[in-house]
Amino acid sequence: MLIGVPRESRPGETRVAATPATVRQLLALGYAVLVERGAGLAASSPDEAYAEAGARLGTAAEAWAADVVLHVAKPTPAEIGLLRDGAVLASTLSPALDPDLVQALAARPVTALAMDAVPRISRAQSLDVLSSMANIAGYRAVIEAAHTFGRSFTGQVTAAGKVPPATVLVVGAGVAGLAAIGAASSLGAVVRATDVRPEVAEQIESMGGEYVGVPADEPQPGGGTGYASVTSEDYDQRAALMYAQQVREVDIVITTALIPGRPAPRLITEEMVAAMRPGSVVVDMAAAQGGNVAGSVPDQVVTTPGGVTIIGYTDLPGRLPGQASQLFGTNLVNLVKLLTPGKDGQVVLDLDDVVLRSMTVVRDGEVLWPPPPVQVSAAAPAPPPARPPAAPVERPPASPARRAGLVAAAAVALFLVTAFSPSPLIGNLTVFALAIVVGFYVIGNVHHALHTPLMSVTNAISGIIVVGALLQLGHTSTLVTVLAFVAVLVASVNVFGGFAVTRRMLGMFTRS
Repeated sequence: MLIGVPRESRPGETRVAATPATVRQLLALGYAVLVERGAGLAASSPDEAYAEAGARLGTAAEAWAADVVLHVAKPTPAEIGLLRDGAVLASTLSPALDPDLVQALAARPVTALAMDAVPRISRAQSLDVLSSMANIAGYRAVIEAAHTFGRSFTGQVTAAGKVPPATVLVVGAGVAGLAAIGAASSLGAVVRATDVRPEVAEQIESMGGEYVGVPADEPQPGGGTGYASVTSEDYDQRAALMYAQQVREVDIVITTALIPGRPAPRLITEEMVAAMRPGSVVVDMAAAQGGNVAGSVPDQVVTTPGGVTIIGYTDLPGRLPGQASQLFGTNLVNLVKLLTPGKDGQVVLDLDDVVLRSMTVVRDGEVLWPPPPVQVSAAAPAPPPARPPAAPVERPPASPARRAGLVAAAAVALFLVTAFSPSPLIGNLTVFALAIVVGFYVIGNVHHALHTPLMSVTNAISGIIVVGALLQLGHTSTLVTVLAFVAVLVASVNVFGGFAVTRRMLGMFTRS
């Protein structure tokens, strides 16, 4: 089958659905690949690179007429008309927000897979373009804010005076939010972040941010989809108070709050923007879905009368076209792998697969949207009722007479074994006892920082073997000497290897 990669026709779209690197992967799955001429120029992928990777170059009509069409942005009505009957289209479709596009696709006998409808389950992470593009968008949002802010993010102490660091508030700690936190923190800013899920506080701190919580009577559920869900009215009122306080204190606000299938929630009001200091910057990453910030305009930069700049760019991933195209193309390759179980260049759409079923918007002209719900998170099981701790059983200490009796019994047993044992066995028992004593003290005197408790036990046993085997070297029997040499070699490898492994483990916790 032929895979077509047409050039993106949406204004401002710089990404491409396949790079030369992903073309090679598609060819390895048994497909032939045709790329429209000039499709990758904006992403620094010239036609020559596609030809070297093994793809054919063609026209837009040839690319759209392929058996499988890989695309980035939503297709236009004219592009839908170029699809051949029975074709498979994989692209971002926003089926929940664009029912007209769904109907236009259903009017044709084609199959359409929405790359932005991948369920949030572990097995589908490699296909999730929302996550891969959000990662780039969060980073780019910080770069755009830094460019507009006009001051450095990091604090400095110079001969001309002290420069305080910038303070950044990130609203939403999903993929985009965490990427923004990491980028702003690496630039030296003081980063605060909030989210409806208090359990992400540890993730925020791990990226260098400070979690700002919203006091609530009850935690907000995630909806079981892996995405944020609609919050309660009481929570929204409490959150508004928190936002009103925070925006007065920070220099930059980056909002990332989105709810799948719904317009973006309005979090920052006009009054909050007006309360910000002149020169402050707001980046509304949800501008394409209605915006989290009052006054944001998609694809425009707005400056309020109070001197606050609101950035509403909707093409943040496309502002890093090379990296975005590579990640998007890799997501599509993973989808094609799932569609090609035989790696024979033939598409098999298994609707029993929960991932493919969730992505399938139209199949052969039949509308399959919305898909059945996929439960990806479940409430933690209730902990078992706590049991009262059992009272410790106190055993009376052994009496001196009992201890003396046990020692005497052991001495008698040793005397009987020695009396009725052959001479070689007595020598071996003596060697064994000495090996235990010497091996224990040799390993026991090693500092505990050099080995774990488990390693110390195994090394102690190996030390016993080494000492015992050394005493057997030079024995009159050649067989005993050979076995003793092998025992020394193997036990020594275990001892030194154990210390080497432990040292390497401890090195992971050493500050560079």
